[in-house]
Amino acid sequence: MTKLRMGVIGVGGIAQTRHIPTFIKLSDSVSIEAISDINPLTAQTVGETFNIPNVFSDYRDMFGLVDAVTICTPNKFHAEITIAALRAGLHVFCEKPMAMTPEECETMIEAAEESGKVLAIAYHYRFMKDSRAAKRVIMENEIGEPIVARARAIRRRKVPGWGVFTNKELQGGGSLIDYGCHFLDLSLWLLGNPEPVEVTGTTYNKLSRMPDQVNQWGDFDKESFEVDDHVTAYIKFDNGASMLFETSWSANVMSDEESMSISGETGGIDLFPFQMNQMKHGMLLNSEADWVPGEDDPSLPQAQNFINSCLGLEELIVKPKEAMQVSEIIDAIYKSSETGQSITLK
Repeated sequence: MTKLRMGVIGVGGIAQTRHIPTFIKLSDSVSIEAISDINPLTAQTVGETFNIPNVFSDYRDMFGLVDAVTICTPNKFHAEITIAALRAGLHVFCEKPMAMTPEECETMIEAAEESGKVLAIAYHYRFMKDSRAAKRVIMENEIGEPIVARARAIRRRKVPGWGVFTNKELQGGGSLIDYGCHFLDLSLWLLGNPEPVEVTGTTYNKLSRMPDQVNQWGDFDKESFEVDDHVTAYIKFDNGASMLFETSWSANVMSDEESMSISGETGGIDLFPFQMNQMKHGMLLNSEADWVPGEDDPSLPQAQNFINSCLGLEELIVKPKEAMQVSEIIDAIYKSSETGQSITLK
């Protein structure tokens, strides 16, 4: 096989703005052969817009035409569709988060192992230039053993006012499961994916239920808003490392913030932008990068890694068991907030 035949299941916003255009750019190694959506009009319109030959309402109808599928449905259906595709002998590239619960993640991993097919989860922050530079620096022991991660994914009054982002039944949660999950995944990866052992978390949804809403990303019904819009957490790992974490769709802050820092024994790293902070030669040294190699759009290397993994050309960067760690932490944060207690894992 020299070119992967791809199908896309669920062709809403993320499929139209990220995955389909990205696969088209990588047409030397992948071709989009089919799409499906439960809304026939949406499917037909997207098929015509992107010149995709086969359009279906039932995703199963595409299985005989493709080698792999990209799943862009609401979170509730990730596990069901992934397992069906794997059992049909297809590789799977599934949007984040992996699933609604750790138990669903486990069944997805079992199906992948039984089928021998590739299962990847779309945590694209790992593929950002700064992230890859930070991983390289850590792997080359420039900061010693990583000890503490600090992650903040904060938006000012930007609840997604489209799709089903605020529907708890379909999504499982709000800002944490939609946005913060990227920073949990990136932190875990930079720390070396230690096992989480204890999680303390608090979730809020007061901000988006207040009267006289001001929201930059469209309108939503504050009366029926039932997912989290602000989350804090503290996570401990089996190797002694820890993480301070915060995410929000609706924070009353001056401006949006995406920041990540890793403190190690002999130095540290800040993202975004990339900076290395070291204790070296009897001095405190701060180093900024004049140039960082890689694609500006992380969707391209992410998609290429999945394609190449399916073709047997390279190793998968986001492994399913690592993605399941993120879901375990998310689940523990929600349980900790509900019970008011720390949650012990493993």
